Amino acid sequence: MLRDVKKLNTRDKAVMIGLFLSRFDKMALNGLGFSSFRQAYNVLGFAIGFLPKSIQNYRDEFDPFFPNHRKGWRNRELRDYCRVIKDTTQKMSFDEMLNMIKGFLDNSIINEEDIRKDKGHASSESVAKRLITGKSAEEYFLMNYKSLDVFSQYAAEDTTLLGCGFDFKLSCDNRRYYVEVKGINEKYGNILMTEKEFNVADDLREFYCLFIVSNFRYKPEHRVIFNPLYSPMIEFHRQEQYIQRILYSGNIQEVNEL
Repeated sequence: MLRDVKKLNTRDKAVMIGLFLSRFDKMALNGLGFSSFRQAYNVLGFAIGFLPKSIQNYRDEFDPFFPNHRKGWRNRELRDYCRVIKDTTQKMSFDEMLNMIKGFLDNSIINEEDIRKDKGHASSESVAKRLITGKSAEEYFLMNYKSLDVFSQYAAEDTTLLGCGFDFKLSCDNRRYYVEVKGINEKYGNILMTEKEFNVADDLREFYCLFIVSNFRYKPEHRVIFNPLYSPMIEFHRQEQYIQRILYSGNIQEVNEL
């Protein structure tokens, strides 16, 4: 069943996204936090490792079956694998499809929103923003880094979950580069580095680089900044945030067994 997100392959996910955007139109954009379809194609496509244009093509393929102002592919028969997904999801509500798509875009999104929902809190960040600054930018990097001459012979190791101050380690023979990926919606904008990322960049110098993916609103592009703390391309300013940490201690008591 399509409700089992883990069994969906990348193409199925792309078809589901196209169907969702076609069937619910502007409501789908608002539900995910996008300001335009172009932005949605870019962010969602790269988030699942699929070309943005293909997301648009799937939406256009489904358009003749739903009420909207677009013509879609009216003279083209719906492909069999698209028809299967359309038939299987026809009784799913907006919220059901929205949550399914959130789930395979980034599990942390759906999990955090479930907690907020249980507590009666609204989401503090849109899915779009979370993906742009995280998964979409990282997947864009994996799909494009070898197009750069300096990285063309390197293999990438994903270190995003290791908390080591960079997202990817690139290796070729005995050579290494350490890459931190940042994403921004516009062509130019602000990025943040954690204290750990900043200190690691200072230690590694020319072997550390920022891979900045920008312009998700229109057409994503990238720039690479080696030794970023000492580069004329970017200037960092220290910001201090103080976070109060509250802990609860529990004393395990000896209990007489009955």
